[in-house]
Amino acid sequence: MKKRVLLFAITGLLAAGVLTGCGSIDEDDVVATVGEKEITADVANFFARYTQAQYETYYSGYLGEDMWNTDAAEGQTYEEFVKDSVLEELEKMIVLEEHMGDYDVSLTEEEKAVIEKSAKTFDEDNTLESKEKISGSKKTVKRVLTLMAIQKKMSEAIEADADTEVSDDEAAQKSMQYVLFPYTKTDDSGKSADLSDEEKAEAKEKAESFAQGAETAEDFNALATEQGLEAQTATFDSESASPDGDLVKAADALGEGEATGVIETDSGCYVAKVTSLLDREATDSKKESIVQERKTKLYNDTCDKWIKKAGVKVNKGVWKKVDFNDLSVTIKQSSEEPYSDGAKTDDQAE
Repeated sequence: MKKRVLLFAITGLLAAGVLTGCGSIDEDDVVATVGEKEITADVANFFARYTQAQYETYYSGYLGEDMWNTDAAEGQTYEEFVKDSVLEELEKMIVLEEHMGDYDVSLTEEEKAVIEKSAKTFDEDNTLESKEKISGSKKTVKRVLTLMAIQKKMSEAIEADADTEVSDDEAAQKSMQYVLFPYTKTDDSGKSADLSDEEKAEAKEKAESFAQGAETAEDFNALATEQGLEAQTATFDSESASPDGDLVKAADALGEGEATGVIETDSGCYVAKVTSLLDREATDSKKESIVQERKTKLYNDTCDKWIKKAGVKVNKGVWKKVDFNDLSVTIKQSSEEPYSDGAKTDDQAE
């Protein structure tokens, strides 16, 4: 039988609470050591189930009831993928805690009070039976919340050292208007079907006729409208793949106001006109994206360096006991009551 546990949200630092657990887990066992610091089974188990709950709540509708045995990547199930990511996050949390002094980071009394209140609320809102199935003691919840709070503050401190200067040349985004003459059609039932060879030839002829007019037209959009077509707008750079890689390559070689001619692809024929070599809004948005990429890379590189220096040993036998197929965990928002004790556990057939 499979147990399903539904919980109320944890207030404060956590947006959602989860009950977790497998009866065979000894909470004092060590899942992994990072340097001299231990990741105990209770902490690893609780954080794993917290992550599991997010997946089961938001993705099970797409992945199905047997989601944890579904392939996430070649040779790896979703359970294996998520558990690997959980352990990696915990390793980061441990080294971040160890290096708080490097960035003068500490938790304020107010932050500690929020953690205490959140752990207390979780403890009070869930039944003893449910908590015994999991590593959901007040002490464990408080420890996980503390690690998460430290991770947030440390990531902000580390990322603050990232280079935030990005030139227009580095982030430049061009813009174009384009029309697609598709090689597919939609039937009365809404299903898509490929055009016949004759129909494709007709579509290409229309594209060629439109392309001739686009070369001299002052208003590309107006030209499209006159011919009963719909012009789309896209911003791009040399690395863009949308709306089509071949179209982007052709447009990227043009100057402002120049048209591509007909670009034939598997999906149809494109005709486009470059409207700007520096789209201000898109370029500024790209700058923000580049800065965020730099921050994320700095954070990950810093954590990886610390983890590598500390060294990690994983007790696979202990970690294997956390089995997502043995217990189904779902986030339960407080507005979804009706269980006054904050949790419900049902026996469910596998």
